[in-house]
Amino acid sequence: MDTIIAGAIYTLIALGFNLIYWVTKFFNIAHGVFIVLGGYTVFLLHNTLGLGLLPGVAAGVLLVGVAGMLADRAVFSILRRKRASSVIMLVASLGILWALQALIALVFGTGFQRLSGMGEIPETYEIFGAVVTEIQVAIMAAGISVTALLALVINKTRFGRAVKAIGDDEEVARIIGIDTDRIIGYVFFIGSAIAGLGGILIGFDVGLLPAMGMMLLLKGITASIIGGAGNIYGGALGAYLLGLVENIGVVAFSGGWRDASAFGLLIIFLLFRPRGILGT
Repeated sequence: MDTIIAGAIYTLIALGFNLIYWVTKFFNIAHGVFIVLGGYTVFLLHNTLGLGLLPGVAAGVLLVGVAGMLADRAVFSILRRKRASSVIMLVASLGILWALQALIALVFGTGFQRLSGMGEIPETYEIFGAVVTEIQVAIMAAGISVTALLALVINKTRFGRAVKAIGDDEEVARIIGIDTDRIIGYVFFIGSAIAGLGGILIGFDVGLLPAMGMMLLLKGITASIIGGAGNIYGGALGAYLLGLVENIGVVAFSGGWRDASAFGLLIIFLLFRPRGILGT
């Protein structure tokens, strides 16, 4: 069950990351801070200002999506028009991550925070002999439902066809009349909102730290590379495989082997299957 829970968390991170990489062709490091921003936004709205739990979560997801879109409008779209290289885009995204991470630490402090509102004593359920909390059930449900919904949007809507066209060739998509800047802005909104949802669920489950986004992002990138960078289905597949390998390392050795197992798997794929299981 730990594998499924970890896989669902990594799925929410990898889905948004892969969606943005698909259309922009650069590793958006700023994606990591939007994970954390989701949790702290709900902490402000729900725990501090007293907004209801569900409205707070919905507002948190929406606001993080808007923040991602604004980051694209203010920085990345300008660099795209100047035909900046993917390295320049990556460095710019790293600057956004550092700036927003410092701002979060300034506003909320550098200490540990935990989202509340699911009950002082979390309700538990028994699933196939494993005991899970209600937030862990929500995490598993979110991982499955968001993947299915995103696949439906990409494959069955006009917006999804535009995303596919830009992912194949942005210049050609622009020539045939697609407003690429607008579509990419929407992609940043969706990808960042999904990341924010992941951060909110993590905040309810284990808590929040301003600097935790980078490690979570590395796990999401690892899942993306394992499954296939830029492939949303590959991101989900890689996330659950990563969760499985991590938990095998914990069971076989100790908790300290969790990250070592994850990045060992990443190195194996980079050496022998850099395009991932489903291909880029």
